[in-house]
Amino acid sequence: MSARDSKQGLSRREFLLKAAVTSGAAWGATVSPVWAADAVAAQPQSRASRTPGDSAAKTVLSFYVDDTNPYIAGVEAFKMFLDFVVGEGIAGESSVILGYGWEEHGLLSRPKTDEQRAYIEQLHRAYECGIDSHMELMTHGGLFDFGTGRVPDAAQHEGVWLYEPAVSLEAYESYFGHIIEEGEKIGVRFTGVTWPGCGCAICQKRNAELYRGHPLDVNPNVWKAFLNLAKRGKFRGRTVPCFVLGGPEEHPLKLMAGEGEFGVYDLYPNADDHLGIWENDPARVSADYYITADGASGRIVEKVRVGAPRCVLYGHWQGVNPVKGVGWEAFKQVVHRVQKHYADRVVWMRPSALTDLYNRQAGDKGV
Repeated sequence: MSARDSKQGLSRREFLLKAAVTSGAAWGATVSPVWAADAVAAQPQSRASRTPGDSAAKTVLSFYVDDTNPYIAGVEAFKMFLDFVVGEGIAGESSVILGYGWEEHGLLSRPKTDEQRAYIEQLHRAYECGIDSHMELMTHGGLFDFGTGRVPDAAQHEGVWLYEPAVSLEAYESYFGHIIEEGEKIGVRFTGVTWPGCGCAICQKRNAELYRGHPLDVNPNVWKAFLNLAKRGKFRGRTVPCFVLGGPEEHPLKLMAGEGEFGVYDLYPNADDHLGIWENDPARVSADYYITADGASGRIVEKVRVGAPRCVLYGHWQGVNPVKGVGWEAFKQVVHRVQKHYADRVVWMRPSALTDLYNRQAGDKGV
């Protein structure tokens, strides 16, 4: 679960829109359409980028897939997903959670089974297929103790920990650095970060306590830690896209921490999950929400027709995976409809390619 707790029904948007976002430099609505020319050059594997229009502005399309792991649907599902992505020339992101289900499966960074090793082989090809790899932190649950190799009893959950105001820069940088080091053991390089959402009673109680009387903001040391790690070459690129804050329209792309050519951005989706969500629920599937069969309406259509700089979708592996996911066919429909009706007006990009582009343009403008 990432956007919503299956028992509490607390959505990522409902929770995070309570927060008053007060830091960073807002971009979204002010991005110039001429950036499409750079977008075309920045994503050569995209079908749209191979057949660009003359000078027409293009809307960048991307997506996040939360909760991706080898245990829900097996390694073959992830291979099929990557094959589809590269075959259609699209691009996006898929989480890598090294400690997902650690009590049952151990750490993916210390593989014990052929299935884990086969999954790691697919992770190695993900980036070249057009898929970024975000750490959804270490466990998508309790804080992992890298010294003992386990999550201590009653450990605070990773998601709410990012909001704790007393946590030091050193503590965040150490924890995130350990996750990156675990990835390096199996040849996985992270491109960005996704907030591991949780709506359990304990986290909701702590969220309420933190929110009482003042805005609920991520500890600024979180962003500084990501920036420091990027400057040390620990992330794959110089910019770090994050799926953490904001809302579909209320929170445009924001530079949360930056220095020179390095930048940490919060890049939040501006379309909801109608691909089955984490519950793999058929009632939560609608390709038409994104784009109708005739290409006349839908969220993507809205953004493309107004010349929006980007439209970022998101889903969950439980619903999107090709083996068990009830949203897989809808995901494919969306891609095929976009290619049919708007191939000359969109360009698919990984989140990291998009933030690289924004960061470069900010530097050119002297921001």
